[in-house]
Amino acid sequence: MSRGILGKKLGMTGIFTSEGRYVSATVIEAGPCVVTQIKTNETDGYNALQLGFGGKKSSRVNKPLQGHFKRSGDQCFQYLREFAVDNPAEYSLGQEITVEMFNVGERVDVVGTSKGRGFSGTIKRHGFHRGPMTHGSRNVRRPGSVGCSAWPAKIIKGKKMPGRYGNDRKTIRNLEIVDIRSDDNLILVKGAIPGGEAGLVSVKKLKFKSE
Repeated sequence: MSRGILGKKLGMTGIFTSEGRYVSATVIEAGPCVVTQIKTNETDGYNALQLGFGGKKSSRVNKPLQGHFKRSGDQCFQYLREFAVDNPAEYSLGQEITVEMFNVGERVDVVGTSKGRGFSGTIKRHGFHRGPMTHGSRNVRRPGSVGCSAWPAKIIKGKKMPGRYGNDRKTIRNLEIVDIRSDDNLILVKGAIPGGEAGLVSVKKLKFKSE
């Protein structure tokens, strides 16, 4: 069985459980993904499936990729990702992977890219407190002193300073699937996941099961 599937974050909503409890959930359009390549221990040194997701015009795909996609069908894809699999012989090129591989109540890991915030200061990026705004203070949003004394007379590597914030690959582990709607290829997971609307995400079966 494939250990993951590609999807697109649609946004957040809320549902009521069978016990009448309100739960905030993220809606993910997961698949259907198409098997575009099968990798085995004999040919590649590991077992995995390459899955394609998100349709793309063939005119916008270069010739090598067009030839690659023709092996699994006539459709071209915008995204390609690999997922580990136990027995590659169970799959064939062009086979569809759908949300039916998951069950309600199952726990999954969701991988996405967080929203990019651009170049940010220390207050926004690291949660620093601002300085006083009275008595002639000019150190309101500045980070303050960052250097050392005579020794080692340099800024220590890793110092929290202004810089690029966000746009990082993030993994949220152990999220619960609260609903699956196979007809619409939707998975609803409890809680929030990284990224904005229409962002690419990977939904994976748990690698490390918590007690």
